[in-house]
Amino acid sequence: MRNLRSLDLNLLRALDALLDEGSVTRAAERLALTQPAVSGMLTRLRESFDDPLFVRSQRGLVPTVRAQSLALPIKRVLGEIDGMLQPPEFVPGTAEFTLSIAATDYAQRTILVPLLAALREEAPGVRVSVRPVDGLRLEHQLASGELDMAIVTPDSIYPGLHARPLYDEQYVCVLRDHHPNADGFDLDDFCALDHALVSLGNGSFEGVTDEALAGLGRKRHVVLSVPSFLMLLEILRGSDLIAVVPKRLIQTSDGLRVLDPPVPIPGFQKVVAWHERTHHHPAHQWVRALLSTVCERS
Repeated sequence: MRNLRSLDLNLLRALDALLDEGSVTRAAERLALTQPAVSGMLTRLRESFDDPLFVRSQRGLVPTVRAQSLALPIKRVLGEIDGMLQPPEFVPGTAEFTLSIAATDYAQRTILVPLLAALREEAPGVRVSVRPVDGLRLEHQLASGELDMAIVTPDSIYPGLHARPLYDEQYVCVLRDHHPNADGFDLDDFCALDHALVSLGNGSFEGVTDEALAGLGRKRHVVLSVPSFLMLLEILRGSDLIAVVPKRLIQTSDGLRVLDPPVPIPGFQKVVAWHERTHHHPAHQWVRALLSTVCERS
């Protein structure tokens, strides 16, 4: 770097926005500046780092190797500065900020419902925006600030993200209280019954249960695939379909009977993931701790 004195905080924020957006126009909109102003800042950044930083292509601005190497350090520096500007002691009862969280409908019911109740009691000034999980955009959403955290499984975590385990989940069989098999069934009955399952996005009629059955050389009869766990529970209450669902989903669901599956089915883990930019932020640290506490109580 040839001219450290010319590299002020606004230039770092501009570089961060350019790296995230890949466009001078979109970076300007994000920073609430004019396009010529951001173009001028890019010129100063190039002089300071003695590197083009970006080259133009049909897809917009493509970062150079030097720019790519700066992306994470800049996120870290800006996050630490934001943390420094916060009050020395975070006071939940008087805090006012907006929190953006991505979660599936399963996590919304099992994790976010009790979290929101806790926030309303302890930090009523916190607004929460709940978004669906978009696996293809998750890394960008967390890095750019579109999301503050995401509740996902470990296989959705990208390198460089922070993550904290929330709990381990297991599967159970669910059917209506007065189902003909409400008192139990063996593996043959299980395979012969009509099943419903949740398939997020692709309408598949197979899932983790079918993989477990295949290991035994068996198959079940799946007649319904739906995109939502909440929709599935309502269908089970009004039909003779059965389903294999995560156990936490039905802890308080009336009208349903819960049985152990007649075949071992691998469970999964839920984690909360966040980016380096919020890692040291007092408010976000407090919310993540509250989230862990809520999951331990559930």
